[in-house]
Amino acid sequence: MIVSETVQRQIEGASWIRRMFEEGIRLKRERGEENVYDFTLGNPTEDPPDAVRAALQKLARTNARGAHSYMPNAGFPDVRRKLAQSLERDTGVPFTEDHILMTVGCAGAMNTVFKAMLNPGDEVIVPMPFFPDYQFYILNFSGKMVPVETDENFELDIAAIEAKITPKTRAIILNSPNNPTGVIYPEALLRDLEALLRRADHPIAVISDEPYKSYVYDGAKCPETAAIISNCIIATSWSKTWSIPGERIGYLAISPRLPEADALSQACTFTNRILGFINAPAIWQLATAEAPDAAPDLGAYTEKRDLLCDGLARAGYEVRKPQGAFYVFLKTPIPDDMEFTKILLKEGVLAVPGKGFGRAGYIRLSLTVSRDTIVRSLPFFEKAIKQIKN
Repeated sequence: MIVSETVQRQIEGASWIRRMFEEGIRLKRERGEENVYDFTLGNPTEDPPDAVRAALQKLARTNARGAHSYMPNAGFPDVRRKLAQSLERDTGVPFTEDHILMTVGCAGAMNTVFKAMLNPGDEVIVPMPFFPDYQFYILNFSGKMVPVETDENFELDIAAIEAKITPKTRAIILNSPNNPTGVIYPEALLRDLEALLRRADHPIAVISDEPYKSYVYDGAKCPETAAIISNCIIATSWSKTWSIPGERIGYLAISPRLPEADALSQACTFTNRILGFINAPAIWQLATAEAPDAAPDLGAYTEKRDLLCDGLARAGYEVRKPQGAFYVFLKTPIPDDMEFTKILLKEGVLAVPGKGFGRAGYIRLSLTVSRDTIVRSLPFFEKAIKQIKN
């Protein structure tokens, strides 16, 4: 067999997000696109902010000499310097350009740092529910994902994390605002985690996965993890912030407070190259420096969140409005989320079962659909729950 046994096993247990998305393609062919309500992918439908499009147009017109050439594998120094200055302003931590690595999206950032950090058998603690591809990023480098449950509000359970720490623990992944729950981890819990890590008998890094940091609602504030956690490594991207997930541009920021931060920065620059990324796309690096303050339209997402959540609540669902990100993690009216996903599918509604995120009894619904899709889908959500109640 030409495909490795490891990859074959991973494919068979791969992401439910993509699986349901592909099921949606089939259903749209059968029923017509207008009769299918696809809430599976976090794929923003909005155009990039005007400032981003203007930056690209300016860069294309200018076509500065060397703009498309090789650069240092960590990225353009001027771009990294601007990012370091922004991070220092926001966190109070003295980042420099040497602590910043431009990457091929957030996924590229995480694979780059795991390649640099993990020895075979090293452990990475991941609070549940979680973004499913974390397990594959860790396994790529012979690491072991160690799941740990969150509390009833999907917030960090510090005692549970402490119980999972072993001499092989190398890192903890935090994702706030969280995909799939929309929970923002409060500052008090981050401070409790910092206290725990200070008690640990060996350095443990916190990889803060922050692609949804710009998506917060109702006046909430997302704490600066790097300001609180000394051993912090930020992995993020502009995919969601600018509605450009197909462009793959992000960065790693390694806190100078992390032990051996300089050595890790050098190692990540090397692993970024040998993993085949070489460097992040040149024109998008330059665009990030041109439009540093471009932000998403939160008003549109707030409206869609309220429209969907209020409609689901009226239909009889137990629903919690997300504090951030752009997903609703909906409790299913029966414990078997897989079965309820099938019921919704018959009604033309595609959702991702919570089992794929490590938490059964829920489904994830993406708010990246149009307002019209939400309005037209609500009667079918109501039909599905009535089947259960009857």
